[in-house]
Amino acid sequence: MTSIDEIFRKPNALPKRKLEDPNTTFSHALSNKSSKLTDGSSPRSNGYESSTPSSGSNGKGAFVQDEILDEEDVEAGPARPPSEDDVEDEAGDDDEGRFFGGGVTKQEREVIDFLEQNEGDDVEEKVDSAWLRRTAINFERKINKNAELRAKYESEPMKFVGSEADLDAEIKGLSLLSEHGELYEEFVKLGCVGSLVGLLAHENTDIAIAVCELLAELTDEDSSTNEEQWKSLAQAMIKADLIDLLVSNLGRLDEANESDRAGVYHILNVLENILSDTQYQEVAGSKDGLMSWLLVRVKKADPTARGKVGQNRQYAAELLAILLQSSRANRERFARKEGVDTLLELLSVYRKRDPEKDSDEEEYAENLFDCLACVVEEKLPADKFIEGEGVELCLIMLREGRLAKARALRVLDHAMSGANAVAVSMKFVDAAGLKTIFGMLMKSHKMERSLLEHLIGILASLLRYLPGGTAERIRTLAKFVENNYEKTHKLVELRKEYKTRLIKTDAQIQRERQDMDEAQLEEHADEWLSRRLDAGLFSLQALELILSWMVAEDTGARETITVLLGEDGLKVLERSLRDQLDGMEVGQGEGGKATEEMLEALLLCVEQ
Repeated sequence: MTSIDEIFRKPNALPKRKLEDPNTTFSHALSNKSSKLTDGSSPRSNGYESSTPSSGSNGKGAFVQDEILDEEDVEAGPARPPSEDDVEDEAGDDDEGRFFGGGVTKQEREVIDFLEQNEGDDVEEKVDSAWLRRTAINFERKINKNAELRAKYESEPMKFVGSEADLDAEIKGLSLLSEHGELYEEFVKLGCVGSLVGLLAHENTDIAIAVCELLAELTDEDSSTNEEQWKSLAQAMIKADLIDLLVSNLGRLDEANESDRAGVYHILNVLENILSDTQYQEVAGSKDGLMSWLLVRVKKADPTARGKVGQNRQYAAELLAILLQSSRANRERFARKEGVDTLLELLSVYRKRDPEKDSDEEEYAENLFDCLACVVEEKLPADKFIEGEGVELCLIMLREGRLAKARALRVLDHAMSGANAVAVSMKFVDAAGLKTIFGMLMKSHKMERSLLEHLIGILASLLRYLPGGTAERIRTLAKFVENNYEKTHKLVELRKEYKTRLIKTDAQIQRERQDMDEAQLEEHADEWLSRRLDAGLFSLQALELILSWMVAEDTGARETITVLLGEDGLKVLERSLRDQLDGMEVGQGEGGKATEEMLEALLLCVEQ
């Protein structure tokens, strides 16, 4: 049987054929045709030659007509290329069995056709339990082989670099798992998660980065997993000391190097995916190295990026916000690391300057404001906020800021209703915040609804937390009374607007409640509450609290409010206070008990 080498061996008799330019071929054919003219002929001879014999012509007269055949036998221009039928016909082959114009023999063509036919016929390997077991065995072998060669040839990298390339390829091959969540639990049982996470400590950072990229894929929200499958993997990773190993890699990667910079991004991606489960937020925050690294990274400028904020700097700020948003312990740790001072320092640049719209810097600034709004709810961070002149900074932003204005108002609202609300509220008045906040109230018709709701929250906090008889409380009450109670009039107008909006929502809900049984009513209860809150229920209750405080504090305000509320008078406030009391859940801790006592005291004042 003919071998493959013999089939593809080129015959020596013929030179290799090159594809020629059609224009060149045509010119060449014309030159061949012209060469048929006898010596002394001319292209301008009108188709005939002189009858005089030329010397050297053997005495025979040469005529062009003698050379011309019948018109039907004459072909002009280059030869016609062979048709498909001609090519397939053996009679059209040359002496070597080659096709016209092809440069290959029929046997070669058969081999090529066979290869082309079977080129896309590779059967896709089925990804199932058997595949996973084979892959797991190969994966462990690659790890062990690399470790063995590294130990044996520690000073001769060329002897283990091949095993490292094999290991890298094996890691990348595991990305198929992200499309098969049903295999996650078995992947965990086979012990592969521990081996995979352990590779984060590999001496070659490229291997560690490849693992980070794979872990990011496996834990991504777009992976084909359900909640149970995802949690089985995440729990195994945490048990394998994932957080500490990721943090150690953050410490050894140099972002000046492009591949290391990508590695940092993948690490932050894995952390974000894991922290989407709130039970791991405090676990991650308790790792001292992680929060320290994030604080350092949000401070580190990226010189070549717009606004000096690159993707990883923005990502670090986002992870900080995630760690702080739902964990009191993390907020306390953050404050002990001087995190509040860091936030105030970084945000101070936005007093009068806005970050570029739709940029990493804009999202970065948003995340820093989110961090600050979270931490100031706790006592220690609020103390740091006051010491670092955070109240003054926020007031400057309210007067001069643009993008920062709404965010600063939110920060103050959170700080003045948190665990250290009394101290923050006192500082707010001492820092001349009353003029700013009441000025905004009188222009509230120009404000966005979200800003207005934070403004209402601040006013309610001032009346609730400023100690009775203090100069700060007296100054605040005077603001409500001045100019013939114009601020009180404004508050009643706002209450009417919110009440009208809520009545419409309640009417829609009432129509939906008709013909529903008890089970359906219970099923939709949370949705209806959410819609009432969106319509402004919380702000309406806060406005009615403020009016109730004014009724309790000032006789003139009591008379004014009674008239403004219409024929129902103070009964409106009484019903609101009772509804709020009835809506309170049992066992809400010290804060809940204090709120309950406040509502009962106000109710007594309003009923008189």
